[in-house]
Amino acid sequence: MAKLSHIDDKGNARMVDVTHKKETEREAVARGAVAMSAETYNLVRGGEGPKGDIFTTAKIAGIMAAKKTHELIPLCHPLAITHIDVEYDFDDTRHTVNITSVVRTKGQTGVEMEAMTCVTVVGLTIYDMCKAVDKGIELGPFHLVQKSGGKSGTYRRKE
Repeated sequence: MAKLSHIDDKGNARMVDVTHKKETEREAVARGAVAMSAETYNLVRGGEGPKGDIFTTAKIAGIMAAKKTHELIPLCHPLAITHIDVEYDFDDTRHTVNITSVVRTKGQTGVEMEAMTCVTVVGLTIYDMCKAVDKGIELGPFHLVQKSGGKSGTYRRKE
């Protein structure tokens, strides 16, 4: 059975020591969804909502959050992130905004947590920007789609 990397031999929480790990190019892609009523979806589909430009604001919030992941998740390492992007895909049938985040770095540890933090904060920001007209908005699921680089190599989520 695999061992939890953030738990030491005595069962205590610890930050993983990456001192001797090889620096490699790393990328992580995460996805999430925000579902809302048809009325709210049609109102905000163009990007403008009760608080202004929803999708640019949410993208900036996600980028800022990804850069601060180590301040939010106690055992994450601070990283020199080299790229963050957020894309939206609109499902007009399900009245859902699908969010994809891509985060890259060249370093000793991966950016999965940064990608997940980014996509989650984007979803929360969309909720915040739209809650004045729809408090029933649903967030999720959020998940890692893929990651590459490092000793463990490439991971791709099975759909």
